[in-house]
Amino acid sequence: MAYAFEKSDETAAEKGVTIYSRLFLFLILGFAMIFIGVLLIVVASVLSGGAEAASVGAVIFIGPFPIVIGAGPDMTFLIVVGVVLAVLSVVILLILCRKVGRYVF
Repeated sequence: MAYAFEKSDETAAEKGVTIYSRLFLFLILGFAMIFIGVLLIVVASVLSGGAEAASVGAVIFIGPFPIVIGAGPDMTFLIVVGVVLAVLSVVILLILCRKVGRYVF
């Protein structure tokens, strides 16, 4: 009969490796889901009308400098949404850093 206070056969290091491998599996699974989602969006765009109907907008941050790019008939709306989301993410980062008490940058 085994009691709760007895040591298990599995050491703490083995438990850590098991937890690490599970987290790594979730990380890889997340990247795979994002990749599949992007592929589905590209296929749907090509099947629905090709390049004429597609619009693209992106905001890329290199340090504190944003680079805004866009193409297509709805690029202005997509760029505005991208800039708003980028500013919102920076504000949330600053709020969270302030709560923690230290700044990352």
